Amino acid sequence: MLKGKYPVIAAALFGVAVPLFAQSQAPAAQARKQSVSPPARKLNSFEMDEVKQIRDRILANKSNPAGTKAYSTTIPNTTVSYQMVAIPAGDFTMGSQTKKDEQPPHKVTVPAFWMQAHEVTWDEYRLFMFAKQAGEIAHKDDLVDGVSRPTRPYVEMSFGMGINGFPAISMTQHAANKYAEWLSAKTGEFYRLPTEAEWEYACRAGSTTPYYFGSDASQLKDYAWYSANSGGKYQKIETKKPNAWGLFDMLGNVMEWTLDQYEPYKSGDQADPWVKPTQPYPIAVRGGSWNDAAGMLTCAARVASDPSWKQQDPQLPKSVWYETDAQWLGFRLIRPATVPSAEEMYRYWNNGVEHDEQ
Repeated sequence: MLKGKYPVIAAALFGVAVPLFAQSQAPAAQARKQSVSPPARKLNSFEMDEVKQIRDRILANKSNPAGTKAYSTTIPNTTVSYQMVAIPAGDFTMGSQTKKDEQPPHKVTVPAFWMQAHEVTWDEYRLFMFAKQAGEIAHKDDLVDGVSRPTRPYVEMSFGMGINGFPAISMTQHAANKYAEWLSAKTGEFYRLPTEAEWEYACRAGSTTPYYFGSDASQLKDYAWYSANSGGKYQKIETKKPNAWGLFDMLGNVMEWTLDQYEPYKSGDQADPWVKPTQPYPIAVRGGSWNDAAGMLTCAARVASDPSWKQQDPQLPKSVWYETDAQWLGFRLIRPATVPSAEEMYRYWNNGVEHDEQ
């Protein structure tokens, strides 16, 4: 869809071979069975055993916050922290009449969850990539260490002491999924990427206008980094105004991965939908970036991932870990209020098509 739209940069690669709130599966999981069927690929028994252990750790975690209050947490054995914003359960009209791929507008019901107040920063992500080099306090955790990690990417990594840093960029959806698995093992709290519906619901924060602050694009400069004010590069997180629910940079700065296959919307009411990927491209990306005009930064705007985002990779055969050529692409995680089954957790972190080539 967007092939050739964005500037191509020097390739960044990941060179490592690929080897989580309540108690059981959420009731909404039944509704998800009505969406696109998951890939037929068999579960990897070794990785599935690890997922089961991570889930056991999550269920045994007694420090999980009660209710749906916002909270701050520090990644164990580090000084790096992040904030989780409580997103209440509710319904909203997803999509718009503005663009074809945003139609038809349809009612969606979403359960409660927490979402990171800002995009995942390099300060957080580098712990996943290379813990020893990042200054992580020495420790031994076979479960955490068992989650495969990428090698150092060939892109600028602008660190900034926790929440004051820059968003991590250029990772594949697979790398984002694996970071969520690693963070879940590390903290004993279940994390994953948001679905498209969860992302748009959180972005709108109860609004029904194109932007979460209204319809006046001239106000966008106060809420987002985009082509008119970014200076042609990404910026520090939390330097613009948040939406009504306290989420920063939902629009602009860097686009954000979701879990969903990018497909036309279906009409009719939907409950907690998740369009499970059946092919590697396209995946739905949301929020617009520092490189986009105001029209691409609406709450309903959608972008389809494209193979052209991964132009260069010296690995033969190509590694699923190597980063994209997209310096305007990042992600943030959510923490559902209910811990799903181990099988569903596995599918969140391994979508089944990450090894496929196009």
